[in-house]
Amino acid sequence: MAFGDYPAEYNPKVHGPYDPARYYGKADVPFGQVKLGELGAWFGRRNKTPSAIAGAFSRAWWRWNHKYVQPKRAGIAPFFQLTAAAMTFFYAINYGKMRHHRNYKYH
Repeated sequence: MAFGDYPAEYNPKVHGPYDPARYYGKADVPFGQVKLGELGAWFGRRNKTPSAIAGAFSRAWWRWNHKYVQPKRAGIAPFFQLTAAAMTFFYAINYGKMRHHRNYKYH
């Protein structure tokens, strides 16, 4: 699959119009329904190639986009979500610098 192509599993006669938020591969048990004993086998069935990981991030982006950004009456939720994600990201990357400026109380 080259950049910009449809997934190999996508068939327009079977699936209808293409949806970038949908996985067209073989169906599997959703993560929320996996039992603890089956967790290792479930992770073993996942495709761990870089293109598969990029596809998973792309589907997650489109699902979030369709749910929060593109509805007719979109609210302020995506702005708060992006702000919280940016704050968490910048805190994580600057933690090493902030760690040295802690105030300790010595007894």
